[in-house]
Amino acid sequence: MAGVGWVYYTADDGALRTIRQAWTSFAAEDPFVRVAAGRSAFRISDLLALGSLLDSLAGDGGTERKTDGGAETVKEILPHV
Repeated sequence: MAGVGWVYYTADDGALRTIRQAWTSFAAEDPFVRVAAGRSAFRISDLLALGSLLDSLAGDGGTERKTDGGAETVKEILPHV
C-alpha cells in the first residue's frame, strides 16, 4: 500500500515477516492523540462518520438525512469547531 510504513522482522521460524509500522512503537505519535492528551478517545469526524453509518444501517427510512453529515449539530454543541 502506498503511504503505509512497514517493519520487517525475522520470525522464530526464520521467515521474514512484516507488520504495519503504525501497529508498533516505531510509528510517529498521532498529532490528535498528542493534542487530546487523553481527554478524548474519538475524533469528531470519526464520530460523524459512525453516525452516518449507523443511520444507513438502520434502514427504516423514517429519519430525514442531513446533507451536512450532522456537522451543524456538532457546531451547536461545540461552537469552536
